[in-house]
Amino acid sequence: MILTSMHNPVLVCISILIAIAASYTALDLASRVRASEGWLRQTWLCTAAIGMGGGIWAMHFVAMLAFSMPGMEVGYDVELTVASLLVAVLVTGIGFAVMSHARGAIAPLIAAGLFMGLGIVAMHYIGMSAMQTRATLRYDPVWLTLSVLIAIVAATAALWLASRESKSVVRLGAAVLMGTAIAGMHFAGMRAATFTMTAGAGMEHSDANATQAGLAVSVSGAAFLILALSLVAAMFDRRFALLAQREAEALRQSEERFRSLYKGTPLPLHALDRFGVIEHVSDAWLELMGYTRDEAIGRRFVDFLTEASASQFQRDWPELMRNGSAHAREYRGVTKSGALLELVSAARVERDGAGNFLYVVGGLTDVTARHQAEQALRQAQKLEAMGQLTGGIAHDFNNLLAVVLGNLELLRKRVPEDAKALRLLTSAYEGAERGAALTQRLLAFARRQDLRPEPVDVPALIRGMANLLQRSLGPRVKVDTQFSASLPLARVDAHQLEMALLNLAVNARDAMPDGGYLDIAAFEAVLAEGEIANLPAGLYVCLILTDTGEGMDPETLARATDPFFTTKGVGKGTGLGLSMVQGLAAQSGGSLVLRSAIGQGTCATLYLPTAERTARQKAEPVRREDAEATLPPMTILVVDDDPLVLANTAAMLEDLGAMVIPTASGSAALAELQCSAVDIVVADQLMPGMTGLELVEMIREERPEMPVLLVSGFADIDRDALKDIHVLAKPFTQEALARAVLLVKISTLNFPVQARSPTSLPHEPKA
Repeated sequence: MILTSMHNPVLVCISILIAIAASYTALDLASRVRASEGWLRQTWLCTAAIGMGGGIWAMHFVAMLAFSMPGMEVGYDVELTVASLLVAVLVTGIGFAVMSHARGAIAPLIAAGLFMGLGIVAMHYIGMSAMQTRATLRYDPVWLTLSVLIAIVAATAALWLASRESKSVVRLGAAVLMGTAIAGMHFAGMRAATFTMTAGAGMEHSDANATQAGLAVSVSGAAFLILALSLVAAMFDRRFALLAQREAEALRQSEERFRSLYKGTPLPLHALDRFGVIEHVSDAWLELMGYTRDEAIGRRFVDFLTEASASQFQRDWPELMRNGSAHAREYRGVTKSGALLELVSAARVERDGAGNFLYVVGGLTDVTARHQAEQALRQAQKLEAMGQLTGGIAHDFNNLLAVVLGNLELLRKRVPEDAKALRLLTSAYEGAERGAALTQRLLAFARRQDLRPEPVDVPALIRGMANLLQRSLGPRVKVDTQFSASLPLARVDAHQLEMALLNLAVNARDAMPDGGYLDIAAFEAVLAEGEIANLPAGLYVCLILTDTGEGMDPETLARATDPFFTTKGVGKGTGLGLSMVQGLAAQSGGSLVLRSAIGQGTCATLYLPTAERTARQKAEPVRREDAEATLPPMTILVVDDDPLVLANTAAMLEDLGAMVIPTASGSAALAELQCSAVDIVVADQLMPGMTGLELVEMIREERPEMPVLLVSGFADIDRDALKDIHVLAKPFTQEALARAVLLVKISTLNFPVQARSPTSLPHEPKA
């Protein structure tokens, strides 16, 4: 006999409400699964599985309790009932786990929906199997298939909705549809079931309906309580997550403001991790080092230092990590362009409230300019000290050379016509002249040479020494000249300029062992302020010598003008040629600029100040004039503290026919003047107790008409103090001494009181 089933409408409604509540709870908990990480994510995944699976099972069990058949008592197998609950929770948990990892992908969601739908169907029919009745149970295939399809579609829809963000209203509507679908699956499955009374089973009346209603209310209450607690927990978690998100946003904004301030600070700052890798840098840091932010971040700080500085930084790093800070240390950095920077770096370790390492913050200070200024000052001090030393040595050496040259000249007059002896004397004399040329270079380097700046026509001077240049350069070097048509006169010592040009030409020849070209050009240059170091703005004569020689590397070029520095072999160069040229340019108010590169030759540019535009006078090479080496009868008072120089000067004057009164000091000379008739005084400048200038002043007070010739080894004399005093530079030849004495005597007779520009008669060594 087929039994007619009935459903308690109240319990049916409760079961549908449970399904809706379970669906809403599952959708709400799914949002917490997506928003969580780690163990918290797993916790919410389990909660969602229990809420959804347990809710579906509770809906199913209450709906089963709503089912009744007149005259038949229904019981439930406890083990199968618990098994159905576990199946519901397990398949729901697996479905949500796949959903959380799928991140919206359709294929995994469909597979998980199929698995979850079949699991819910399995839960339903396991629950049906748990029913204990005195009837046989069979299923209509059509309704059974319909229930399976409803379960799969509902499960897939639930997972798809759970994988998406949605508002509460949308979530509630989706929960109603899902809950109704899940309930529809259950009642479709119940519609597929047909109960047939077994033979011999009788109709019994009992209070089973009342018992089932009480159990349904208990299960419903427990389900609603669990779902409500889950929703409350999700609400609190959402609230805490919102607060955490706000704090994180505030922290992010604060960190963004800090980064913006960090990037925009005018200081070159960097932040390093515990391994010395750059995490942050300021814009000033990037500008200093020449890199972009992407090129700097992620690289080690030592990658921006030289090898030696990188090793030093790695040695300093453990101390920094141990002490928490490091005082300013000097390192040498390398910019992107390859330029070297002298950097001072200070660093400090930043830690959080718990003392954990955060980062190392450090700053850079570029002290390259300061280092260069210090080096320039040290170099200037060194050169000044060397200049004083070489000037003093040159002065003493000039005294010795004056003795040697004077005695050799006198000896040559007295040696009989012996060819061998004359050759020896000539060799000794030429060696002494070379020594005189060397002292001139020393004095030029020390900037203590006695210069006679005058208006010089540079093109005419160069043309006048063309033969000398060609002989010095040899036949394998071709000289080409180019001069501006309206070139102004240069204010410079013509003789020293000739020597400077000769030095530059010889250097060019040595740089072209296989021959080449030497171009000499001169033109007018207008310099702006700061265009050439240490030169004021104005008009200059620019003299350029360019060769096609081997050239110099940067290191050699930097030291080319250093005194005694030479790349020539031993005995082939003094290392004073370019120093002399630089000294001449500086002492004349100009500058020497060298440019060179390996294989590209050398360009030497000499900037000379211009003279007033006066009538041009053709500059002739300095040469000796033939003059008779005699003096008219006169008495000459010679004053020198050096006995050798005194004796040599007296011997040369006596050989010229003069009577000489030698004295060794200024005071002795003044005493001699009181008791002797003297025609002219020849006095040394540097003497202990009384200098030559002081002696001249005292002589002029008593005898203003007395001719005086001042002799000096270098130009350490105030030009303003010289007035009308004539100066003869040491060492000098007998001929130069005779001409100077005659010039002083004649000028004093013609112009006894008129002030004149000082006259210098430097010794002229052979080229």
